[in-house]
Amino acid sequence: MRSNRRITATVATAAVLGLTLAACGGGNTGGDGGTEGGGSQVEVFTWWAAGSEKAGLDALVGEFEKQHPGIEFVNGAVAGGAGSAAKDLLQTRLQAQDPPDTFQAHAGAELQDYIDAAQIEDVSDLYDEFGLTDAFPADLVDRLSSEDGAIYSIPSNIHRANVVWANPTVLEENGIDPAAEYEDLDAWIADLETLDAAGVTPLSVGTTWTQVHLLETVLLASLGADAYSGLWDGSTDWEGAEVTAALENFETLMGFTNDDRDGLDWPEATQMVIDGGAAFNVMGDWAVAAFEEQDKALGTDFTAAPVPGTDGTFDFLADSFTLPVGAPDPEGAKAWLETVGSLEGQVAFNKAKGSIPARTDADPADFSEYQQTAIESFANDTIVSSLAHGAATPVATLNAISDATSKFTTGASDLAGFQSELAAAAQG
Repeated sequence: MRSNRRITATVATAAVLGLTLAACGGGNTGGDGGTEGGGSQVEVFTWWAAGSEKAGLDALVGEFEKQHPGIEFVNGAVAGGAGSAAKDLLQTRLQAQDPPDTFQAHAGAELQDYIDAAQIEDVSDLYDEFGLTDAFPADLVDRLSSEDGAIYSIPSNIHRANVVWANPTVLEENGIDPAAEYEDLDAWIADLETLDAAGVTPLSVGTTWTQVHLLETVLLASLGADAYSGLWDGSTDWEGAEVTAALENFETLMGFTNDDRDGLDWPEATQMVIDGGAAFNVMGDWAVAAFEEQDKALGTDFTAAPVPGTDGTFDFLADSFTLPVGAPDPEGAKAWLETVGSLEGQVAFNKAKGSIPARTDADPADFSEYQQTAIESFANDTIVSSLAHGAATPVATLNAISDATSKFTTGASDLAGFQSELAAAAQG
């Protein structure tokens, strides 16, 4: 069965090239004779180094300079797929007690390792000072809060992970209707089989983290929102029959993917759909920039919809900013956090980046067709936390799941071994 409910997408691309790291110390002295901790400058550490992510950062910086003209912005951006290069360098700096003034991190469980290592401060007082408790959805504030009420970051945006992209020309050429959305994985797999028989790559995917991204959406589609969320709070048995069935679906889907996947990152996998070398790709809604940068039109040259079986569920992740312990210029960092959480900052940033504001008081009319759809979905759909993008698990757990996934998809373990290793990873 299929339904006709579709979404469209207009979002941002990940940073892909270069290394731009400036002013590692970030703030002992600054312009106009500023002193340490006096808000003279702020080193902002991100992985927004290229493409529309860089455009979003530039827009946010522009608003920051309006709101805090006496504070110098120091760009500490480090490129690398999904922020992996930035996270590695950041950990080196934190361990050397050389933190930036603030750093980008995915909101949610990804922060737990920094919290456990006492590397970031509780910023819940800033929520009160900046009025963010009322501006952000209550469910989001709950997701950001620890059991004792502490909050360790301020989100700049919201992204949706469970999106499937398609090339309608490839589908039409193989007798598949590009205008309909699949209701479940079984219906989708039937058409993937048709494409495979025709000699078309049915589903493109890239290196390990993109495979984990695919895995999380298959788990969500197969288990449903409640049981998927139960994987992260312990109420769903990782070694149960439902998870076995979900992993069998993942194994089936991986069988329809490109052989060179381990040598590609997400832009190359998405490019396969753009070029007609593959029919489908599963990626977060930042991927639309790859289509739009090449003048591809939504609905004509490409389509986007919830991953089959996940309609009505919003697989959530958010970029956010922290206040590191020992930040050289904490007042500068607090000024940056104020802009990040402000209505003006969130509107400027998300209009450029293509994601949606975390705030509820932004006017949807200021945003694109896709963003308006995402705003509505985030407000009304069931929200779950992304595995691959830091919302659902700490970094150590994600790393163990990634290792198990790579082992499985390269043929070094069977499905039973994969499931056991996932269970062990989730238990820590």
